[in-house]
Amino acid sequence: MNKMKRCTSMLLTAVIVTGIAGCSGMSTRDKNTAVGAGIGAVGGAVLTGGSAVGTVGGAAVGGVIGNQIGK
Repeated sequence: MNKMKRCTSMLLTAVIVTGIAGCSGMSTRDKNTAVGAGIGAVGGAVLTGGSAVGTVGGAAVGGVIGNQIGK
């Protein structure tokens, strides 16, 4: 199980770094969506104990919330 948590953490870090690097040409709403997805992914991983489904679900919910805040 520790290997799964480590892989999830490394994948999440890679996604966040890639997302930050790609934010230079984004609108404010797009940036809010990306930040919301990142925060949601971390929250989903923490709440579900590192479950991949929880991480992806958290990212989806966080992205939607970030997008709606940008309206």
